[in-house]
Amino acid sequence: MKKLTTITLAALMLAACTSNEAKLKQRAEELCRYIPDHELREESKDYMTADFYAVLDTMFNLLPEFEAMDHEWLHYFVTGNGGTIADFTVTAVEQTDDDHAVATISVRQKWEDGSFDSTADVEVHTLYMERVDSQWLMADFDGHKADCIRHIAICRDELAMRDAIGDYLVHEIGEHYLKGEICIPTISVVASERADSNYVPVLCDCWVFWYTPSGDTLKCVSGGNHSGLMSLEVTDGKYTVTSFEQTLDGAGWEPSARRIFGSYYDVFQNMHSNHDVSEAVRREQLRYYLKRHNLPYRYYQDYGWPAVEIGE
Repeated sequence: MKKLTTITLAALMLAACTSNEAKLKQRAEELCRYIPDHELREESKDYMTADFYAVLDTMFNLLPEFEAMDHEWLHYFVTGNGGTIADFTVTAVEQTDDDHAVATISVRQKWEDGSFDSTADVEVHTLYMERVDSQWLMADFDGHKADCIRHIAICRDELAMRDAIGDYLVHEIGEHYLKGEICIPTISVVASERADSNYVPVLCDCWVFWYTPSGDTLKCVSGGNHSGLMSLEVTDGKYTVTSFEQTLDGAGWEPSARRIFGSYYDVFQNMHSNHDVSEAVRREQLRYYLKRHNLPYRYYQDYGWPAVEIGE
């Protein structure tokens, strides 16, 4: 009788473990629907831990794009840029302690019509789960939480550097232009390599624009390009521009640009000479400026040209 009872208890425990594993697997399959793919859906908040959602919300919605298509990898976790949709299969799940579990996810790409992309490999990903208030939530995916935290710190440091450059362009360069009501520079960083802990050289292609609002449009009243080597000092995370060596005007422009930009000259020239790229960067940085200052303008317009939608 004692042996039978032991066997029965073992069977019950095995059944309970199997049942719990099945529930975890089912929950992991539900959570897969909320893995970011080009955007973080608002309803994902109910399926993620608060700290994971906060990190992703900062990444997707609060950080600026300094340049058009900057850090594009952040806008998708599983699918790439090809119009495919991720098809998830939970192949295994392991509960590591009372409140944590790890699910192994197999992913195939399928087209929007439901057919599978025969050229795409099956990828294996890891979904981390945490139990909060008796509910299993997504706590991480493929270690992206740590990646995002690192990137946020880098981004905030770069933002501080760009703010210093922007202030210099407005107050030192913009002072010499016909003034409107708002001065909004555009900054394209060609290269930035910190030489030591305090000195930061920045090769940049910059524009200074003065705008006067008219209805929902920012009308440009003056502007010009200023490219070259911006030298900055940083102390306790605060950046200060100490000098700006600019390219020369007229016939001296190309030789001075080649000297200043050196091995980065071709990169600079590709940025500087491509009107579509420079206008895309301008729109991106206008969007960020307007959002940061809670301004309502929807268009910008250069003299003699049609108004251009800034976008959202």
